[in-house]
Amino acid sequence: MIDIKLIRDDPERFKKAAKDKKIEVDIDRLLQVDTGLLTAKQRLQEIATEKNRVGKSIPKLTGDEKQQALAELAKLKAEEPPVDEKVEQLQPEFDFLMLLVAQPADDDVPLGKDDTENVELRREGQVRKFDFKPKDHVQLGADLGIIDIERGVRLAGTRNYFLKGDGARLHLAVLQFSMDVMLARGYTPMSVPLLMKDEAMQGTGYYPGSEEQTYRMETDELNLAGTAEVPLTAYRMGEILNEEDLPLKFTGLSTCFRREAGAAGKDTYGLYRIHQFDKVEQVVICKNSVEESNKYHKEILSNSEVVLRALELPYRVVVVCTGDLGRGQAKKYDIETWMPSRGNYCETHSASKFYDFQARRMNLRYKESATKKNIFCHTLNNTVVASPRILIPILELYQNADGSVTVPKVLQPYMGGQEVIK
Repeated sequence: MIDIKLIRDDPERFKKAAKDKKIEVDIDRLLQVDTGLLTAKQRLQEIATEKNRVGKSIPKLTGDEKQQALAELAKLKAEEPPVDEKVEQLQPEFDFLMLLVAQPADDDVPLGKDDTENVELRREGQVRKFDFKPKDHVQLGADLGIIDIERGVRLAGTRNYFLKGDGARLHLAVLQFSMDVMLARGYTPMSVPLLMKDEAMQGTGYYPGSEEQTYRMETDELNLAGTAEVPLTAYRMGEILNEEDLPLKFTGLSTCFRREAGAAGKDTYGLYRIHQFDKVEQVVICKNSVEESNKYHKEILSNSEVVLRALELPYRVVVVCTGDLGRGQAKKYDIETWMPSRGNYCETHSASKFYDFQARRMNLRYKESATKKNIFCHTLNNTVVASPRILIPILELYQNADGSVTVPKVLQPYMGGQEVIK
C-alpha cells in the first residue's frame, strides 16, 4: 500500500506507475473519494467539538440562553448522522482503491510490456553441448522410473505427478541442501502454515489481484499459499518491532499451491508449471532505508546464485521490466536456468524488493531508537530453490549417453553417497 500523502502530492507519478505496470486503478476517483472522506471526517470532528462546547455550557445557562443552547445542540446532533453515513459509504471505496495503487518502479527499471522485454544483466556457467541425442526430463523420468505423470494426472487431474524412488530422493536432497546453505548464511529456519487468512494474502499484496490463481477453502475462508513468502512476511503482522532486532532473516521450506489459470503450451508440459511443488523461500524484513533495501536485494540474489553455482547449473540474471512487475514490486531480478528441452533460459527464481508496500498493508512497524517513532519496515523475498522445476535442468544437463543421470556432487551426501541414478 502507498502513503496517501504521496499520491496527493504527485498523482501523475502513480498514474504512470499503473500505466507502466499495466495495472488498472482510477487515481482521479481515489483522490475524489479521499477529498470527500477528509471533508466528512473533518466535519464530524467539528461537530464533536461543538457538541462538547455547547454541552458544557448548558448547566451554566438559564432561560432563553439555555433554550437556544439546547436547540443548537439538537441541530448538531441532527447533522451528525448523514455525515457519519457519508464516511461509512466512502471509507470502503477508499480502502479498496488504495489496495489497487501500484508502487512506482525504481528509476533504473527498464520500461517494457512483458517478460520478453526483460533485460539480461549477465550469464554464469557454460551451456552443455551434447555428443548424443539428449532426452527431456519427462522421458528420462519415465525411463528411470523416477517420475510418474500419468498416474498423477489420473488421481489429481492435469499438471500433477508422482516422484518415485531416486526422483523423490533427488527432490528432497536439493531442498535440504538449499536449507543448509541458508542456515550457513544466517537465516532462521521456519516451518510455516500453508492455510492463510485473507488478511495475510492482502497484507502481502496477493489480494486483490491473484484470487484466480489461488486455491481457496470457501467453507473455512482460508487460502492455500502459493509461496512461503506469505506466512514468512506476515509472521510479525500488526506488530511493532525493536530497531535493534532488525533485520529479520527467515528461510522456510513449504509446499506451494497454484492454480496456474491461463497457462498453456509448453509451460504445461512436464514439471515446469504445475499445481503443487515445494520451495525453499527467503524473506528479509529490514529498516526503512533505500540503502538497506538495495543491500539486501543483492544479498538474497547472491544466496540463490550460491545454490545454482554449487549445483553447477548455467543460468542468467535478468532485471524485470515494468510490464512484468507486480503491483507492489519496486524492482525484481529473475534468475533463469538453462533447460535443454526448452532450448532456453527459463525462470527458476524471482528476487523482489517492496520497500514499505507490504509493511503498510500489514501494519508492520519498528520503533526507531533515536526518535521513538513507529516506522514501517521494508520487506524483500526471493526463491532459494523450487522443486521439482529445478529437477528439469538437473536431470537434463546431468544425463549420460547410457540413459543414466549423474547426481550433482553437492547432492551426493544427501543421497547416501549415491553418484548415479540408473
